[in-house]
Amino acid sequence: MKKIAYIEIDTHAEIAQAFMNVMKGSHEFEVDYYFSKKIKDQVKVDGEAVFLSDSSMISDQLKTKPYEVVIIGTVHRYFNTFLSIVQKYNTAVITHNLNFPQSSKLNLIKSIFKEDLIYRLKLWLKEGLFYSPKVYRHTKNLLVLDVELSSEKYKFLPLFYTENFVKPDNKEMVVVIPGGVSQKRRNYKHIFKTIENLKSPEPYTFVFLGKAEGKELRTLEALSGQVPENIRLKYFKERVSADDYEVWMQKANILWCPIQDITTFFSQKEVYGKTKMTGNVGDAIKYGKIAVFPENYPSQLSFILSEKENVIEQFQQLQNHEFDFQKFYSREMIRENLEKVLNSLITI
Repeated sequence: MKKIAYIEIDTHAEIAQAFMNVMKGSHEFEVDYYFSKKIKDQVKVDGEAVFLSDSSMISDQLKTKPYEVVIIGTVHRYFNTFLSIVQKYNTAVITHNLNFPQSSKLNLIKSIFKEDLIYRLKLWLKEGLFYSPKVYRHTKNLLVLDVELSSEKYKFLPLFYTENFVKPDNKEMVVVIPGGVSQKRRNYKHIFKTIENLKSPEPYTFVFLGKAEGKELRTLEALSGQVPENIRLKYFKERVSADDYEVWMQKANILWCPIQDITTFFSQKEVYGKTKMTGNVGDAIKYGKIAVFPENYPSQLSFILSEKENVIEQFQQLQNHEFDFQKFYSREMIRENLEKVLNSLITI
C-alpha cells in the first residue's frame, strides 16, 4: 500500500470529508489525515487514521512515516510552515483561488490594509504571508477540484461522486438555493425580484439553504408575508446544520445557483468558473441535481444549465429532465480516477 498524508489545518473540512469518503476502501493507498481540532470536529471519521495537528506540530508529525506524497488541502495561512513542507516533501496543493498564488509582494502589502487588518497583520508578522507565492511555486503539483479549471499547470483532482439517494416525490416544486444568503457571492436581488413577481398556479417552495442575516434576512421576512399561499419560503437565521443541509438537498427538484461573476479572495479579484470553483458544482454532483447557473457562467458540464429569461417556466420544463449521474460520477469511477491522479503525483 502506498502511503499518503492529507493535511487540512485551515478551512475546507468539506473537501477533506470528500477525500475521505472517496478513498474509503482503497486497495492501493493508505492515507493518514492530519486535521486541526476545528476541522476534526466537522468531519465524520469512520475508521480512518486521523491525527490532531496544527501549524506547530505538522512538520514533526510528517517525519514519523515515509509518505510518498503529501497533499495540502488549503494554503490560505501558515505560509511559513507550508513552505518548509513543500521544500522537503513530494507535495501537492489544492488551489481554490488561481489568482491569489500569483499575487506580488506589493499587492499582498496593499491588501493588508484593505480589510481584516488585525488578522492580515497576523498573517504577515507571524505566519509568513509573503511566502504564499513561494509555497505554490515550490510545490511539485497544483491541484484543482473543477475539471474546467484544469490545465497543463493545474491537475484535476476528482473528489465528488453522486450518492445513491431516493428520487424526491414532492407535491410541490422544491427549488434550493445553496450557500450563505449574501449578495456578495450570489445575486439574491435577482432571486427576490423573481419570487416577488411570481404568478404561478403551481405550488413552489424556495429554500435558502444558508444562514440569512442583515438586509437579505429582512427582505426574506417581508417577502414571506407578501407571496401567494401556494408559494413558500424556507430560510435559516442560524448556520444550517449538516442534517438540515442533507435533508433539503435530497428533497430538491432543482438547484438555483445565481452566483456572481466576480468575487475576491484576500482582496485579489477571482472569477467564478475561470479562476475559482463554486461549491455548487460539487453540490450538484453529490446530490445528483440539475443546477441552473447564470447565462454567462462558463461551463460545459451537462448538468449545469444556463438560466433562461423566464426561469420559472424553465424550472417547470426541467421537472422531467434527466441526467445519469451514476454513469459519470459513481463512487467507484471517481475513486478509480482519483487513484490514477494520485499515482501520477507519486511518479513525478
